[in-house]
Amino acid sequence: MDSAAPAPVSSPVSATTADFAAAARVLGREARRRGLVAPSFRCPPRLVGIDRSIRRRGDGAVVAIRLRGRPLGAVLADMIEGVVATNRLRPPHADRLRSDLWLAVEPATTGGDVEAA
Repeated sequence: MDSAAPAPVSSPVSATTADFAAAARVLGREARRRGLVAPSFRCPPRLVGIDRSIRRRGDGAVVAIRLRGRPLGAVLADMIEGVVATNRLRPPHADRLRSDLWLAVEPATTGGDVEAA
């Protein structure tokens, strides 16, 4: 009889406001660097029960993301989609931008060094 307890299942890292703020800075900088509109980010959305909303304002937009109880990866994905939606991008440009933004935002949320603006 094996008395070894099963290995605990690790839960995804929950998003923090510090992660959110760092990602917002990086995503905004990367959008502007590419000549795109950088949305403003806020949390939580005004609408109850949703994870992400977008409110367009003139040439820009405000992307609201729910952080509480959500894995960091889900929050980052919503933020990246917010940049894509703000700029009304379509494939293949949207796909390339998503990939580039994932590469840019990872160091900011994992404690790695991020290039200065």
